[in-house]
Amino acid sequence: MSGKTRFNKEQFRRGIYILPNLFTSLNMFCGFYAIISAINGKFVSAAVAILIASVFDLLDGKVARATNTQSSFGVEYDSLADLVSFGMAPALMMYLWALQPFGRIGWLAGFLYMACGALRLARFNTMVGKISSDYFQGLPIPAAAGMNAVTILFFNKLNLGVETIPVMVLVMIYILSFLMVSNIKYQSFKNSKFLRKSNFNFHVFVILVLIFIAAQPSIALFLIGFTYIVSGPLFTVRYYKNSKKKDAETRKIEEQRENQI
Repeated sequence: MSGKTRFNKEQFRRGIYILPNLFTSLNMFCGFYAIISAINGKFVSAAVAILIASVFDLLDGKVARATNTQSSFGVEYDSLADLVSFGMAPALMMYLWALQPFGRIGWLAGFLYMACGALRLARFNTMVGKISSDYFQGLPIPAAAGMNAVTILFFNKLNLGVETIPVMVLVMIYILSFLMVSNIKYQSFKNSKFLRKSNFNFHVFVILVLIFIAAQPSIALFLIGFTYIVSGPLFTVRYYKNSKKKDAETRKIEEQRENQI
């Protein structure tokens, strides 16, 4: 292989590494824009920016895996961008939108959310490859940020003033903070078996959901976000029940073997 060909291949690989990091930068840009919009009182724009940031966050991982350009730098950069877009931006947005009247309790709730988000990201980075990728341990921070964002869109769609039920928003922030650092398991939908097992009826259901999102995006996204939040505790209960059942069956088989001996 000539030196020129080797140089061109290295240059091409260097260019590919830019792609996932570019999506990460766009993720962080949307988070920063959400912060500026929230400060200016444009909460709907801030919420939409956070949702767009979550799309870029999804794409950077997909692109890195598809092009085989994962790197430790990319992982750390992605975490820093996520802390801005899904930690700082939602915390400030929710404080200025609903928590400010609570005074110290309000800004402490915002800080708790951001701190739990940072802890969630740090724990995720240290557990990569150590636990199954079929599920997340604790609520993913993009999902928590998305729930905050769709709540604002839901209120705006129904023309509800946040002053009507501000306590509900405060409680939601505390619940989301707890879920992020909990051991509750959430489906990651990364398992290819899940996609292969989907039948015709499931595809029809997906199409109906997409139609619902297109017709009523604010309401549909709120319901989807709420369903995912609730699914964690239900999935965890089912997971531990199945684990106990398998352990009981294993012990029973071992006892039968001992009796035969």
